[in-house]
Amino acid sequence: MFATPAIGKLVRFVSRVTRHGGSAFPGKVVEKIDPTFLARTLGRLPLGVVLVSGTNGKTTTTRMVASMLTDLGLKVFTNPTGSNFTRGVVSSLLTEVRLSGRFDADIAVLELDEAYAVHFVRQVKPRYALLLNVMRDQLDRFGEIDTTAKLLGHVAAATTGTVVLNREDPRIAALAKLAPAGTEIRYFGLTDDLRHYFPSDDDMATTVSVESDARSSLTGEPAARPTGGAAGTSDGAFDDMADRTATALAGVAQGAEPDDDEVRSPADVTLAAVGDHAATFRMDGHDYSTAVKLEGVYNLYNAAAALAVVRAVMRDTAAASKARTSANACAVSADELIAAVSRVTPAFGRGEIIDVNGSPVELLLVKNPMGFRLSLASFDPTNADTMIVINDEYADGRDMSWLWDVDFTSLRESGVGMVSGVRAWDMALRLGYDQVPVRATDTDIESALAAFVKGNHGKPKHIYCTYTAMLAVRAALAQVATVADAGVGR
Repeated sequence: MFATPAIGKLVRFVSRVTRHGGSAFPGKVVEKIDPTFLARTLGRLPLGVVLVSGTNGKTTTTRMVASMLTDLGLKVFTNPTGSNFTRGVVSSLLTEVRLSGRFDADIAVLELDEAYAVHFVRQVKPRYALLLNVMRDQLDRFGEIDTTAKLLGHVAAATTGTVVLNREDPRIAALAKLAPAGTEIRYFGLTDDLRHYFPSDDDMATTVSVESDARSSLTGEPAARPTGGAAGTSDGAFDDMADRTATALAGVAQGAEPDDDEVRSPADVTLAAVGDHAATFRMDGHDYSTAVKLEGVYNLYNAAAALAVVRAVMRDTAAASKARTSANACAVSADELIAAVSRVTPAFGRGEIIDVNGSPVELLLVKNPMGFRLSLASFDPTNADTMIVINDEYADGRDMSWLWDVDFTSLRESGVGMVSGVRAWDMALRLGYDQVPVRATDTDIESALAAFVKGNHGKPKHIYCTYTAMLAVRAALAQVATVADAGVGR
């Protein structure tokens, strides 16, 4: 429909003025009146679509890929707010598309929620897919992690150019078998000495589980502990793809050890060393060290993932340019790639630092056991105040049992200054099991935050929060400090 961009822009304007409907509302309207708008608009991009999905790191990695490709000379469209449903992508498109239906971009880099990625690839076949990891997350939506892997299997099967996979995650690496003939497979990975920083979901144990197992061995009674893990779900969408994915995952699910070549396929980019705002990446047998602006060790591995897919895009871009012009067009050098990754800044709420009356307040998004564990390992609580804010809205996941799979013992000495959010008392109870002192608990985020930031003037503060809690924290901080407009939560 030629009028779709105009209608969408009008809905977007009205929703922003009235502050009703949220950032994805215009996309919901456009999907109803013009179901082909997404495919038709993205189909005009000369370099196609990069789809980024997985449990952890989607928003930051998408930002990295988009930032690096822009740095390297491409015009990039992305969904920067983290609204990662298809309607969120449509809403982001409406900010860029002209009334004629065209927009000025070479390539799209899009973050998609694992489930909505399936809906997306039914409409748009990505040229590139970057699949990061599979962990237990939003158990009420996805069930067990093999269900999430099945969802990502649809993405691998729909990708036409290059699929970039996490070599160290067996469920992700297994999806290589689903890629169509002619689609290239690339990997990102870790050196052996770094693998312990990034345990798989199957490797994780907490103080609660260890102590429970110890009691079980002494008493002979079954180990009992709160734990994540809902029954897996499926629907008609999985048809024959479900069978193919199940076959690919069969060895992993049964605990079988795949062949060495299958597990340790050569990585296009390997994270070789980590430091304080520094990393070393291995490409083509050479190590490249750089300072980075990113926060947390987990984002250094995300950077390796971003480098791998950017290499694939730039390699293809150079090859296409050479074919068109018969000139000696070359892919960008490793040094150029490293320089680009060094300039990437954190996404909102993912290591974002906000100055509040002289105190640096760092916002750290947590939404599953792996993400929370890596955040706790990355940020020393010794000389900082800690606050944890847990909500259980739809975007967070209703099932908060995953909190029992996070080890909080690193907070024992420093304690937690404030616990807040809808599930504040659940969080306080969980901390109690790990003998972590909690100084205050308040389910009202605004009042809890006001009390927390007032204390210990000038001392750094860490706030760990789920997604909707992070939006609420940012909105509250905006009343007392300068907070960048991320375009969400309206």
